[in-house]
Amino acid sequence: MPRAGLDTAAVVKGAAELADEAGFANLSMGLVAERLGVRTPSLYKHVDGLADLGRKIAVLALTELGDAVRDAIQGRSGPAALDGLARAIRDYVVRHPGRYWATIGIPDGGPGDPLTVAGERIVTSMVAVLEGYRIGPDDMSHALRTLRSLLHGFATLQAANGFQWNADAEESFTWLVAFTNRGLSATPPEPRT
Repeated sequence: MPRAGLDTAAVVKGAAELADEAGFANLSMGLVAERLGVRTPSLYKHVDGLADLGRKIAVLALTELGDAVRDAIQGRSGPAALDGLARAIRDYVVRHPGRYWATIGIPDGGPGDPLTVAGERIVTSMVAVLEGYRIGPDDMSHALRTLRSLLHGFATLQAANGFQWNADAEESFTWLVAFTNRGLSATPPEPRT
């Protein structure tokens, strides 16, 4: 019989918190069960195993990140929208490194899959910010990948305490956002023929 109050959402939330503390790679069904005060077999009433749990954590992370990005760019455009987007992503990754890591490299399940829907919501927000810079359809994929790479790289390094020299990481992040804005504000490339 399942423990009172334990449901799939509680299992995923507990596992996500544990992933943030211990690292996503260190997550195990046994550790999650210990965290939740149940025996490991009890978890299988709510998830189909570690891979399923990881996927559910990824959906949670992308949903939370999508909410943060939406709130950060709402009513903004141009440099203000870029700054809001960048800070929302960086702040989320620094606060929730384990659950964010669950999102990396996980294949989506196609249209209607909760992971796909949550991921597309973030991409749509990023596209809205980039369209404010007159990024054309031919270059949108490149711009999205470039922006994601910049933000992912900085955020994951900061979350892992990867900036250990004297320069203030916040100043460096502000510099990165300003640098990105200058690049995006440059004259768009000629249309391809």
